[in-house]
Amino acid sequence: MKKLRVCGILLAAMILMQSCATVAEGAPAPTNRPEVKPTAVPMNAEDVNWPKDKLEMASGGVPKLSVYVVDDKKVEDVDIETYVQGVLAGEMKNDWPLEALKAQAILARTFVLKFIEEKTSQYEGADISTDIKEAQAYDASAINDRIKQAVNDTRGLVITAGGDLPYAWFHAHSGGMTELAKAGLNWNKDEPAYTQAVDSGEPETVSNEKDAKTLLAAHAWEASFSVNEFAAACKKQGAEVSVTSGTQLTIEQRGESGRAVTIGVGGKEINAAELRMALGSMKMRSTLLTSLRMENGKVVMEGKGYGHGVGMSQWGAYGMAEEGKTAEEIVTHYFKDVSVVKIW
Repeated sequence: MKKLRVCGILLAAMILMQSCATVAEGAPAPTNRPEVKPTAVPMNAEDVNWPKDKLEMASGGVPKLSVYVVDDKKVEDVDIETYVQGVLAGEMKNDWPLEALKAQAILARTFVLKFIEEKTSQYEGADISTDIKEAQAYDASAINDRIKQAVNDTRGLVITAGGDLPYAWFHAHSGGMTELAKAGLNWNKDEPAYTQAVDSGEPETVSNEKDAKTLLAAHAWEASFSVNEFAAACKKQGAEVSVTSGTQLTIEQRGESGRAVTIGVGGKEINAAELRMALGSMKMRSTLLTSLRMENGKVVMEGKGYGHGVGMSQWGAYGMAEEGKTAEEIVTHYFKDVSVVKIW
């Protein structure tokens, strides 16, 4: 297959202090997390609902995908396992602990099948694309033997919730605890039965100095915004607010993890997850705010974590892998009552 590479928003974010940072093997990890015990009833492949009727099969019964390659501006046919290699290399650093990479591969495979089940690619003739705005990060240039092993070791594995494919959400760093979809993503449907707020236990530090700084920046952060910038972000949500140095800023509602759900701005409530997107998710790194204030004519935020906080924490997966947990134990820690099933 022709070398594919897409460097999108998510990949850039991961380079800039997300889970795509270089991390030394053997880094210290927390040891106070309770024993992981999968609770879902094991399932067989025939019990899983997935969109096999929408896909052609390549050799060995592996689904074939028509992938729109953004860089080449054309559709290429590849098997799903090859596609997952590129996604995994785009979403996680290729020298991370193997079990963390395997957990991410399981989610990546689940993600693409869920996408095909529910959506149609915006690119004509394609099942999915390498466009980060549509799907997942993709970087074929970062595929190495470790990436290939993680994908091969999890060949055909997906997570299922009651036989259905769940939304395989993940983020860089939870800030210590994950969140429900309604709070972390402003999910406007019923809360999925498999989401939960759980202790994540990301490592406190890593041995390499550069990587330690990267992890620290994902763990805790501070950002400031001009009053005009902040007011414009509120306006994107339909809230006409006048923001001045005297405007009162409050956190009105918090989720189970402590993440801000709504923020009070001069007496009007703004959804925190939507505000984060409007302000820029690389600057307002999460909604797990520890401080929100007006200072020297600017809106100043302090917070913990990087990303929406729903589903698997990639840094948490790193920490669990370093503790000796398997990929299955990792994903079943973050997703409640799911099974890991081999469907081909």
